[in-house]
Amino acid sequence: MIVKTYAEEDRELKVSIRTSLQASSIDGSLSTVFSNITSGVLLSSFLIDLGASPFEIGMAVSLPMLANLLQPLGALLSNRSHSRHNYGLWTFLPSRLLWLVLIIGIVLKGSNANLSNELVYLTLTLVFTSNILAALGSASWMSWLAALVPAKLRGRYYSVRSIVSNVTGLLCLPIASFIIANWQGGSVTGYGLVLSGGILAGVASLTCQQFMIDINPQKYRTACQVEYQTKQEREQEYPQTNLFKNLIAPFHDRNLIFFLIYVAFWGFAVNLSAPFFNLYMLENLGVDITWVTLFSSLSSGANMLMLLVWGRLSDRFGNRPLLIFMGIAIAITPLFWLITSLAQVQAQLWLYLILFHLFLGGTWAAIDLGSNNIQIGIAPMEHHATFFAIASAIAGVSSALGTTVGGALAQYAHYEGIFGVFVLSAILRLFAIIPLLFVHENL
Repeated sequence: MIVKTYAEEDRELKVSIRTSLQASSIDGSLSTVFSNITSGVLLSSFLIDLGASPFEIGMAVSLPMLANLLQPLGALLSNRSHSRHNYGLWTFLPSRLLWLVLIIGIVLKGSNANLSNELVYLTLTLVFTSNILAALGSASWMSWLAALVPAKLRGRYYSVRSIVSNVTGLLCLPIASFIIANWQGGSVTGYGLVLSGGILAGVASLTCQQFMIDINPQKYRTACQVEYQTKQEREQEYPQTNLFKNLIAPFHDRNLIFFLIYVAFWGFAVNLSAPFFNLYMLENLGVDITWVTLFSSLSSGANMLMLLVWGRLSDRFGNRPLLIFMGIAIAITPLFWLITSLAQVQAQLWLYLILFHLFLGGTWAAIDLGSNNIQIGIAPMEHHATFFAIASAIAGVSSALGTTVGGALAQYAHYEGIFGVFVLSAILRLFAIIPLLFVHENL
């Protein structure tokens, strides 16, 4: 019988964790291909080609946000499972395979224009259903990754993982757009071809999770509770068997409440205007869809380059300063769109849009990284999945509400149309940062 020494076991654990994190990075890259094809500019362009109304295109944006309401339920279900890997497979795999139905619909449509409306409704149904299943697995996935990433490497690892995903998106989006635009069978059929590749990438990403250390939520939660009880009084324990207490446990912490208030107001304020930036470029500025896609790629490139910088700064100074100072920069960006009307010649407009999207990508990198890391840092280990789910649900509802209110306000003349929405969004974004001043982050 071979008995391993402590040093050998520790070495094997480090190798396993390193392999898990590498597999997670590849998983994130392949998942980016799937998400870029089934959402964002490509999906909106597909719906426009089908003759969808602006309201229906807006629904495609807001439905995934509303689906996040089910994340707390997903957290409760995942905490009662015995494998993070198996639970993720049962939620994410069906959510991606469902899109095969749309490919069948595209094939059946062929050149029959009469089926366009039915295809729009089918797409919206798939968007909602797919995101519901993904929402049920999101909190479990975040909790799984949070348990594997060492705290001292959190900022650097998530920045590198995001860079890998952004590089993939940087390559995927223009290639997919080119295929769709130049496919001989038409853009709708071209989207079906690209969607086939996206589904394959989405399924392939799940195979990467086979190489990650699986975690049993039951045993992990028990271990965390034992550690927690050595520091706190016995009466502060929230039994696993009581679902209601598990759900409300994060609300006993004043620090977490302030963060959730920030999440709610920030989601509303950002989405009051953000979904209409591309619409403003397409309709008000007359920018072609190909250039809109290129600007998105430039923004992703800037995001990628700045992630390493923000990752190192977050490890050194914490995530809260990043969210506050970069949040102020992001808050005033809606006002920059007002300057586009001052461009005297087309060359000035193009230069301004390029610089502006580079700035947006670089600053949003800090917000995305900081928001993710601060959640992991402030949430109690024994309530990771529950808190992630609650935060995502609140962000989803507030974001969907912001999109709805922004669309309604833009139609009224006394709000100065879409410009009024941009100004109001900038003001609300600044106010949304205030709750962060009361959040304490353990470094």
